[in-house]
This record gives sequence, C-alpha cells and structure tokens, in this order.
Amino acid sequence: MGLLEVKGINKRFGGLQALGDVNLSVAEGSLHAIIGPNGAGKSTLLNVLVGKLIPDSGSVMFDGQSVLGRKPHEINQMGISRVFQTPEIFTDLTVFENVMIPCFAKRDGAFRMHAIESIFAEKGIQAQADAILADVNMLEKKDMLASSLSRGDKRRLEMAMCLVQDPKLLLLDEPTAGMARADTQNTISLLKEIREKRGITMAIIEHDMNVVFSLAERITVLAQGMPLVEDTPDNIKGHPKVREAYLGEAQV
Repeated sequence: MGLLEVKGINKRFGGLQALGDVNLSVAEGSLHAIIGPNGAGKSTLLNVLVGKLIPDSGSVMFDGQSVLGRKPHEINQMGISRVFQTPEIFTDLTVFENVMIPCFAKRDGAFRMHAIESIFAEKGIQAQADAILADVNMLEKKDMLASSLSRGDKRRLEMAMCLVQDPKLLLLDEPTAGMARADTQNTISLLKEIREKRGITMAIIEHDMNVVFSLAERITVLAQGMPLVEDTPDNIKGHPKVREAYLGEAQV
C-alpha cells in the first residue's frame, strides 16, 4: 500500500464528469506525476486530495487515514502540504519573515498575526528558518522583500514555507508555470535536492514534459476525467494511447 491511496474517485459538476473512477497509488519516498491535457481532471483531483472538493464517491487514504470530510487545514496537519500554481507568499514581508510564520504556526498550532513581532526574537525558530532557507538556496536573500523576487525565487520561498511544516507528502501544482528556462532547470534541481536531503514523497501536476520525465518515477495519465494509463516514464513515452491523447506534439 502506498502512502497515498486513491480508489474509485468520481466527481461530477452538473452534467460534466470531471473525474471518473480514478485510482492512484503514490509510494512513500517517490515522485509521482499526474499529467493530461487541459480539462483532464488534474486540478479537480488535486482539490479532492487537499479537501477543497468532496468527491461523489470513492476513497482517499493518506498514511492509513481517510482524508475525505476533513477541512484543508486538518489535511495539512496530517502531513500534506501544497505548492500552488501561483506562489502564495506574503509579498509585503521579507523572505525571512515569510518562513518564520509557518515555523510559528507549526509550534503553536495556530497563526496569530498580532503576535508576529514576538516570534522574531526567538532563536530556536530563527535557526530553523535559516536552515530551511539554506536548503532552498535562499539564505543570502533572507532580508529581501518577497515582492522583489523573481518567479523562480518566489517558488523557492513557497517551498521553504511548506518544508518548515515537515510534510510527509508535498503536492505541487504546475511548479514551473510561467518560468524562464533557467528557472525551470533550477526548480528541477531544487526538487531533486529536497528529495535527496529529506526523502519527502511528492506528487506533481505539470505540463512541461521535460520536467515530468526529469523527475518522475511513476506517471498517471488522465484524459477527459478518466484514468488512461499509469506506468514508468520510459513506458509512458512510447505508449500509443498517451501519444494520441496528450503527447503527440510534445518533445520528449
């Protein structure tokens, strides 16, 4: 059994079948990619996993516990963190302050903005924030305003904010969207480094096939809300159904 087990998930929006009998198994320590053309159901599946949508039927088990019926913050507390397609950071705070906030939230179990000044004097979580920033190669930019960062560095900062929560599973929604080629390559390298250092299980939605085939050990392909095939990257590349549905124009 995988760390994440999705079985028979169905979700309709009126007359639209967004997900149809979707199954997914993500092994602990692996990086599993979910791909498919626009409208394939990828984002709907991700929203089910983090508690933003309740499926019509099926089950989602994480580390032996059901996530269905739990609120997003409860799923986060179970050990699932999400990196959004557009980085969700506090642009009016510095890099260091952004990372301090989830350090404090993890320790206290809640985030209270009025207490933010008091947490910056605590050496224990300052050291924790510095260590995380070093892991994502952002320590030298700790005093910069988050609003001044490049798209790639904003992504690194958001990953740092997830990592301080010590997740068991990191969900990444189009982590290289809108990035220049250099930032995309840096993001690929960063994800490889994070997995090597921390052994975090990852599931990624991504349109860039170079990213997918550089990182994934297992790939699930969705088409029109239905699971098309799940296999290794090498087998996915040459699969005729996958090429017909999605990869025909891709450079792989």
